Amino acid sequence: MPFRKLAALSGCSHAKVYRQVESEMDQLPENTYLSCHYCNRWSGILNLDGKYVAVRGFLKKIPFVFGIDFLTHDLPVGLLAPSENEQVFLKIFRLLKTIKYPLRVVVCDDSAALKQALKKTYPKAKIQLCHNHFFNNLREYLSLSKSDKFQHFFDELKEAFSTKHHPLKREAKLHHLLYKYQENETVLRIMIEIEKRKEELFAYQRIRHCPNTNNIIEAYNSHLNGRLKTIKGFNSFRSAERFLNAWLVRRRTKNFTDCNNPF
Repeated sequence: MPFRKLAALSGCSHAKVYRQVESEMDQLPENTYLSCHYCNRWSGILNLDGKYVAVRGFLKKIPFVFGIDFLTHDLPVGLLAPSENEQVFLKIFRLLKTIKYPLRVVVCDDSAALKQALKKTYPKAKIQLCHNHFFNNLREYLSLSKSDKFQHFFDELKEAFSTKHHPLKREAKLHHLLYKYQENETVLRIMIEIEKRKEELFAYQRIRHCPNTNNIIEAYNSHLNGRLKTIKGFNSFRSAERFLNAWLVRRRTKNFTDCNNPF
């Protein structure tokens, strides 16, 4: 609710309402503290992504990195940082260690910094690359918005990645594509890259209930976008931290209105 509307309803000035809301947010517990002291049922399947927010004093938007435990929809950690680098991911994974999070797999976008940080903190945990992110990057690489030269190959590859296929059937389809387009150097490079990264692209098939996309975190991001749209930007790093912590706590304590299988 906008501050002006709150002021009108309470009969207070806009400034007084703003100070009161700030005071209430300051009294909220830190999100990781809640995870550490009140939560112990985790699936170990973590969707991880960053949402960029505008903060005064920074030339560009800065990342708010947060994770969602896939099967519970809970948000164990969230961190606002000046940039998205290895140190940020190290801090995220160390926070997870603090709350004794049993991390088995991270569903994420392609990030070398994340992989390095994960190797240092959870060496046995797997990475599942988000298929949506993978195909968006591939679409740009093939310039499909400008030319349909590779459109047929792209559609066939996407169909081969379908979750309905048994791993052996998927392998057969990929080999067929390699044979079909073997004389095209661009396609050959893509197929070789897929072969090298099979562990990351298809980890979900070896871990029960693991998704192959970050759709769940995108849904949370759309909700956060609605909140940030009215704010437009934060006056300081501290005010951004305060608001985002309050948002995490609110999401964690609000009942779900629609949850079906497998949740």
